[in-house]
Amino acid sequence: MKQTKRILAGIFSVMLAASGMVLPASAQTEPEYFGDVTGDKTLSVEDVVLLQKHLLGLASVSAFHADMNVDAAVDAYDLAILKKCLLTGDWWEMKLEWQEADWNEAVIAECDAGLPSQGTGNLVIFYVDFPDCRYTTDFTEEQLEQFAFGGRDESNPCYPFESMSAFYGRSSKGALDLNGTVLRYTAKENQAVYDNDKVKIVKECYEAFKDSVDFSQYDGDSDGKIDATLITVPTAAGDDAWWPCAGGFGDPQYTVDGKTLGHLITGNAEVVSPEDYKNFNSSYLHEMGHCMGLPDYYLYDSEDYEAFHGDAGSELMDADAYSDFGCFSKLMLGWYRQDQVAVYDAAQGSRTFLLNNAQSSDGNCVIIPYGTLDAQYFSEYFILEYVTPEGNNYGLPRDRWWEPIGTGIRVYHVKADLQRDYWWTFLKYQNGSEYCGGNDDGIRLIRLVGDGEGVFTTGDVISSSTAGFGWYDASENESIDPSVTITIGELVNGQYSVTIANQ
Repeated sequence: MKQTKRILAGIFSVMLAASGMVLPASAQTEPEYFGDVTGDKTLSVEDVVLLQKHLLGLASVSAFHADMNVDAAVDAYDLAILKKCLLTGDWWEMKLEWQEADWNEAVIAECDAGLPSQGTGNLVIFYVDFPDCRYTTDFTEEQLEQFAFGGRDESNPCYPFESMSAFYGRSSKGALDLNGTVLRYTAKENQAVYDNDKVKIVKECYEAFKDSVDFSQYDGDSDGKIDATLITVPTAAGDDAWWPCAGGFGDPQYTVDGKTLGHLITGNAEVVSPEDYKNFNSSYLHEMGHCMGLPDYYLYDSEDYEAFHGDAGSELMDADAYSDFGCFSKLMLGWYRQDQVAVYDAAQGSRTFLLNNAQSSDGNCVIIPYGTLDAQYFSEYFILEYVTPEGNNYGLPRDRWWEPIGTGIRVYHVKADLQRDYWWTFLKYQNGSEYCGGNDDGIRLIRLVGDGEGVFTTGDVISSSTAGFGWYDASENESIDPSVTITIGELVNGQYSVTIANQ
């Protein structure tokens, strides 16, 4: 499926002509304007004022319209460009258009995904409590919407979880524009009535607001379903019935404003204060990963339930949901441009690749396939990235007193076979499937090479003697020699070099 990204027409027309790209007819109709943060389809001083307030943390604007230079960040540079457009009168040639993009396909969408990982995705949040279980703090819908969908703000004490939209904007390099609304509601009956009947509380919430809210606008991919719904309740509701989880809604016949419901998230992660809502956002960012098709990476049937350990072992879909997605997740979600995915070809002998910081818009990856690589990456392979404790990984440890940590090369071993049966499509070796025991034994969807040993840095050599660096054999052990070595080179000008060679 082709995906889209934004381009600046007019000011970049020469660049487009040189590249041979042409806007399709469908992209040339009903243009919107960059910088029209007020949404009145004009450019004026009011847009400048509102953007200034946004940068000061006094208002919230759509990153989709405010990102003037399309660098996946809304900052002072965008404000300067907006002011220049007003002063020079060149504005009217800068229209917001859509272009057939070079984003990789979001292949994980085939696994019963409901929330789009590219383009516009929507989340309807019902901030619910019960007559016998109330929130201890009270926030307005406007405040809650700022916590969930506000703009980027590195000065926010909750950064990088200052908002769900900001987190996903950074992680996806701008491929996903997460929007939504928050509606505050107290249920009609006591908590116990809903503990084992989530369909009941969902319907009650939608019915309460359907006359005042047009829910049809929250179908970002136009598939006839509201992309995702979140029912969040007080922490005091307990973990037994309200531990954060995601899945299907459960009543395919129910409709609101002509739409059925896509994925449902329920949970008891709570906004504690304006300075303390990291857990609220990070918990549901993980669950939205499920709505986009990703499985849990942590182990279901093991006392040591973490999938990955050590300084290199932080991933949003693991048990510790306080970090960014890793390279495999981003590959599945379509968050790399086509030129950001390199594949090692053993027939070419030794090759050196440059890896950019995964926390930048130039973040890239390198794949070493086992045999032929499936066109949609449903194969066995190693995948490499250069990670740092920056951006969405900002809260991770940065150094010990004797050495820096968390900055270097991370390598995953992936066995991403796609399994289709009568009922659904899923990754064959994901946790919970009949093909995966969910423990440390046998084939797993994803493992960390050198698990627990940290990232690889300059001078390290990864070979068959490195733990986890082997293909699966018939007994499901990582024993087959990959017949390649990876040598980690220097970090120069923000790029790590890695050399992959046949043994």
